[in-house]
Amino acid sequence: MELSTARLHDLSGRPFRANPGYELVLFDRLPPEERRALAGLEHDPELYGVLRPGAPGLGLKSVDRETALLFLTLREPGPLPAYVRAAFGESAGRAIFRLVAEGVLEVEHGGAFLSGATALDRLRAERGNPAPGAGRGRLAGLSIDALRHAQALALEDPLALSYRLYGFHRRPLTPGWKRRLPSPEAVRAYLGLGDGGAARRALSGWVEQQAPRAGGWLSWQSVASIGGGEVPGAAAPTWKLYISPTPEALPECFAAVLEALAAARSWQVKVGSDAAGLLRPDKLVAYFPSFERLAEAAGCLAGRLSGIAVHGVPFTAEAGGDGLLSWGVDPPASERPLAGGRESWRLWLTHRLARALLAARAARASGPTAGSIAGPTAEATAAEPWQIALERLRLEGVSTETWTPGSGLGWQA
Repeated sequence: MELSTARLHDLSGRPFRANPGYELVLFDRLPPEERRALAGLEHDPELYGVLRPGAPGLGLKSVDRETALLFLTLREPGPLPAYVRAAFGESAGRAIFRLVAEGVLEVEHGGAFLSGATALDRLRAERGNPAPGAGRGRLAGLSIDALRHAQALALEDPLALSYRLYGFHRRPLTPGWKRRLPSPEAVRAYLGLGDGGAARRALSGWVEQQAPRAGGWLSWQSVASIGGGEVPGAAAPTWKLYISPTPEALPECFAAVLEALAAARSWQVKVGSDAAGLLRPDKLVAYFPSFERLAEAAGCLAGRLSGIAVHGVPFTAEAGGDGLLSWGVDPPASERPLAGGRESWRLWLTHRLARALLAARAARASGPTAGSIAGPTAEATAAEPWQIALERLRLEGVSTETWTPGSGLGWQA
């Protein structure tokens, strides 16, 4: 059984403890400067406080009441209390492993208390589970390629590594592309948005959004959505359809994409506004208020774009065309950064993958007693850092075979 689907009874009798490297602080008792930095959290009715790190390698974490109670209960090592199932529901097993992966809790193994990448790898091997492997489809393969590439990079900064993952499969900005698309006007002409262009005629149902709101994109909102309640509120999920032809193929299909998206009632569409933007895999994105509308648009586009050369967006879920169409959904409010703001679907993934990669790489570098399974079967059972990163993401409720969000975070399609 994978750790991400472990049931609570698999953990019965195993000692756990709260990580002694954390101090639990009630939100009201934080210093004024720390409360101001976390001001967006104070209105969450489930918030208890924060875990303040007192040891290297740990980060500040907000915690709800159930997690705070469990942390306080396990300040003295012992088995999980009986109330855990009631507190965490059907996902209790995954929730506990997630707290271990995050370093909030530690689990006993071989006479030592472990957390993070080391604990994940040892518990996986203890259950006889194979390390996570490649997923299904072109985009799943690209995602694994990105992780393998990132694992080999000599980077220690998680944010820098995350952006390398995010930008994987981007085409290089060559002198040829710079000559072809030297200005915003040249990009518009290339896309057929100039006078008499096919895409210009397809914009009749769209209103362009002006910079800086568009922020590096050419962006349009549908006329039908303006004032009509089509745009999701701040708390509602935003469903994204990625359309990823190669940069060379984009001009021949851009008008057809605009027409199909208007027919499927997308409320916004954006495309890269310069050469670098058109060379990224996620160069063309449409937004929808529901998965059903997104699926309708994908079905329409799959027929219209048959035969178009595919670029492909890593860390997205296949929606048709052998990687030409894919989707994601921006994280819910409960998963947004402590400091506020919003992360895109792909950045939410790559930030977590980068941190997990670095933690797993550090565990491996610390030696066999800390980073892998001790004994003669170590080589057969120890997972690669990229595989541990996949397991870590599964604990967040993401299928790393298809890169689809699961129901645990309220994202199911």
